[in-house]
Amino acid sequence: MCSGNGTNFENIVNNCPDHEVVLMVHNKRNCGAVERAEKLGISHVRIKSKQDDERIDLFKAWRVDYIILAGYMRILSPKFINAFPNKIINIHPSLLPKYKGLNAVEQALESGDKTTGCTVHYVTEELDSGTIIDQSVVPICSDDDIETLTHRVQQAEHRLLPLIVNNLEESYAIK
Repeated sequence: MCSGNGTNFENIVNNCPDHEVVLMVHNKRNCGAVERAEKLGISHVRIKSKQDDERIDLFKAWRVDYIILAGYMRILSPKFINAFPNKIINIHPSLLPKYKGLNAVEQALESGDKTTGCTVHYVTEELDSGTIIDQSVVPICSDDDIETLTHRVQQAEHRLLPLIVNNLEESYAIK
């Protein structure tokens, strides 16, 4: 599921050869992920954020094993989360539990922290609070600004997320 440029989505498609990405769902009409899905030959559909029943029915019809939130910038409803228990995974641009929600990179930069990073976690009803699968640490440099630090955190996301996806069935599945 995507809302933005789709770089994490494309990264999964290109770097997880043992997993078939069958569908990309987006909630914004002109998000960059649509262009990437078309280029990659992946089916995609726009479903507005509040249309839970349609989204649930669609994922069940496609018989997906996992739902990866790859830059999906909306909070999911309890109904949606409960329809796919322990099957929804998110990547967040901070070292959770620090800086949940929006503007996490900015918060880390402004905090005076020496490091930040990204976290892959299972999605639960509480925002950015599900079981952590793994994290990647990114140093905060003295000359960093939002743009440079965001870029380095995204690079860490692009390394970490495929590692997790490639090992979902083995190491990270919650029983």
